[in-house]
Amino acid sequence: MADNSFGQLFSFTTFGESHGPGIGCVVDGVPPRLPLSESLIQPYLDRRKPGQNRFVTQRREADEVEILSGVFEGMTTGTPVAMLIRNTDQRSKDYGEIARQFRPGHADFTYQEKYGIRDYRGGGRSSARETASRVAAGAIADLALKQFLGSDFRIRGGVVQIGPHAIDRSRFDWDNVDNNPFFCPDPVAADQWEGFLDSVRKAGSSAGAILEIVADGVPAGLGQPIYGKLDSELAAAMMTINAVKGVEIGGGFALSAMDGADAGDEMRAGDQGPEFQSNNNGGVLGGISTGQQLVVRVAIKPTSSILTPRKSVDLDGQDVDVVTKGRHDPCVGIRGVTVAEAMMAITLLDALMRHHAQCGLGDPA
Repeated sequence: MADNSFGQLFSFTTFGESHGPGIGCVVDGVPPRLPLSESLIQPYLDRRKPGQNRFVTQRREADEVEILSGVFEGMTTGTPVAMLIRNTDQRSKDYGEIARQFRPGHADFTYQEKYGIRDYRGGGRSSARETASRVAAGAIADLALKQFLGSDFRIRGGVVQIGPHAIDRSRFDWDNVDNNPFFCPDPVAADQWEGFLDSVRKAGSSAGAILEIVADGVPAGLGQPIYGKLDSELAAAMMTINAVKGVEIGGGFALSAMDGADAGDEMRAGDQGPEFQSNNNGGVLGGISTGQQLVVRVAIKPTSSILTPRKSVDLDGQDVDVVTKGRHDPCVGIRGVTVAEAMMAITLLDALMRHHAQCGLGDPA
């Protein structure tokens, strides 16, 4: 299987399957002398790990990370950082009935067509279990960005819609994200989602979600004007996440309905340079960061692993009704927040390092 790596100067490669002995990653291009330990990475993984409430999979994984290389006396050495997360709560017997069946909407069929073999236990490599490794790699990127860009830099993510139920933006409060099991910035919507997801879960089905990920303190100048556009690389990063089917930057598709006089972000002179009067373009113009807040929204489809019988076929080409047993998230978008935050951090650090390689080590502005 090719393309298990992401990034250029700062890059990572993941390995492992959902029900194998473990998963992990090798992170290359890590700047030297960066303070790093398992205790610094673990909080990022703890926000993503399964089994924390009834609205996510009940698989119980500690997701305890082990650093195998690239760190000496609490500092990175500039060599690859290898990390391992051991799987401890696999229950492969739940997947015996779908070993020869294809779940509608799942990668079972395409993996079989491409490779002629697939690990059906929990989806194998196609499982979102792999994303824990990304969060570990993203933790390193986030820690490095905070060191290079200072205290003004911050990545935050939240769920702004589950199923058809969107938040009320007049109640948007980032401080509320960690006060509910949905990473929801609207406390009223969070209460409504609780009843909605309970009904979805009890019906044996699933729901999709829209995530919003923002980054503050990003300097102007990151990204390339043509093929390495910052917004295109952010979109590519988000599209690698399981179940993602759409990405918006800034106003996204809504910009197509706006008048040109309103869509363009006007500027006025300020004490520290030009000041933008709006941010319809999500902090990127011509593929290059403007210094404004970066805004990315991600659409995640409902998970395909559900108890509701679905029409499909098996390996012999016979019609079957598929029922997926096991422990699955009724809405994979909830735990997807931390994964999207990680992919943004990885993309931004890679862009920052490439900018410095081309334009020098001074202030990107």
